[in-house]
Amino acid sequence: MVIQGNHEFEEQIHNKTFVSYSSRFAFPSEESGSLSTMYYSFNAGGIHFIMLGAYTSFLKSGDQYKWLEKDLASVDREVTPWLVATWHPPWYSTYKAHYREAECMRVEMEDLLYQYGVDIVFNGHVHAYERSNRVYNYTLDPCGPVYITIGDGGNREDMAIPHADEPGYCPNPTSTPDKIINGGKFCGFNFTSGPAKGKFCWDRQPDYSALRESSFGHGILEVKNETHALWSWHRNQDFYSTAGDKVFIVRQPEKCPVKPKDA
Repeated sequence: MVIQGNHEFEEQIHNKTFVSYSSRFAFPSEESGSLSTMYYSFNAGGIHFIMLGAYTSFLKSGDQYKWLEKDLASVDREVTPWLVATWHPPWYSTYKAHYREAECMRVEMEDLLYQYGVDIVFNGHVHAYERSNRVYNYTLDPCGPVYITIGDGGNREDMAIPHADEPGYCPNPTSTPDKIINGGKFCGFNFTSGPAKGKFCWDRQPDYSALRESSFGHGILEVKNETHALWSWHRNQDFYSTAGDKVFIVRQPEKCPVKPKDA
């Protein structure tokens, strides 16, 4: 299954975009109640997957947000206990490349994903690997998702290496918005609380960042049961017996109740 990224933008005459993306792949949009190829959902192996579009409107007043709210409310966690979301540019990445680029999307959608108990988020875009601890609004939270940036499958643009928290690598805030995402609107203000209060970047590896490495690699997610899933990340040059990162992701539904459907 696929979701659009910035390289699929391909602006054409009459301001058409993402034409090749929408034409070349099959999407269960209609089946999931979506009117667009830019966002949809499906079930597989005890997981409800939500595929979101960062390069279309994600505002609370827009169609995607309204669809997402309805889709989340319809999930039966007895049938698909795991809830996994995917979109292209990460909200939680500590690399200088694309740092806080999708902040406008986070501001609009994070509360909704948190309220409905999304377990794992997968992103690409940043050409490196990073796994977070459970996090919500830049703060460690046992009920927040685990964010995994795995944009290191191989590319012609080289690896992302510098981190925004390293001396001299914090980008100018006004340089971070992307012109495609929400029309280049600026949402990445300085932090107002926590260890990075008053700053745009942390001055050390953030608490929410569990592991990060600039190596080409790929990952495997194995759902063991309704509460335990095994995530492993492998450097491309290593044998499968060697994992660069391996961790059980554990759900605690009794501690993190999902927003009621009729709330």
